[in-house]
Amino acid sequence: MDFFIYFFLLALVLGLISIASNPTPYFGALGLVVASGVGCGILVSCGGSFLSLVLFLIYLGGMLVVFAYSTALAADSYPEAWGSWSVIWSVLIYLLGVSLAVAFFWGEWYEGSWAAVDGLGGFYVLRGDTCGVAVMYSFGGWVLFLCAWALLLTLFVVLELTRGLSYGALRAI
Repeated sequence: MDFFIYFFLLALVLGLISIASNPTPYFGALGLVVASGVGCGILVSCGGSFLSLVLFLIYLGGMLVVFAYSTALAADSYPEAWGSWSVIWSVLIYLLGVSLAVAFFWGEWYEGSWAAVDGLGGFYVLRGDTCGVAVMYSFGGWVLFLCAWALLLTLFVVLELTRGLSYGALRAI
């Protein structure tokens, strides 16, 4: 099990490096999908299967919207791909930074602290992540409403900013 967690953590770091080092949205979306999928795999390996499924569906919906907006606004005829020198140098710099961070924190690392959600207590009828969802909807309903309102407001702000001086479908061609 530790091998899978190490593999997921390495894939998460590589996915995040691919997002951070790529300046074009066309190739950065692949890194975003890999990073979110691997992050949800880490949650599954720790026992949060329902939470990881919900987060992955939310990530895919959000990434679809972000990728559509960024692709529509990108005006690059020839975007920089993985083989361009600027992307390679960025990847090498990020890998060097991650290597230095790993070397600095290597003595503090203790994988015995990883435990599944259900492995900490006795016998339960429900899983820990589904109970958390029930608590979120019962006691945190006003927070969910506030977050939904903020996301709706953000959507309108982004639509207004990207519209510019044209008026959508009513503009003259």
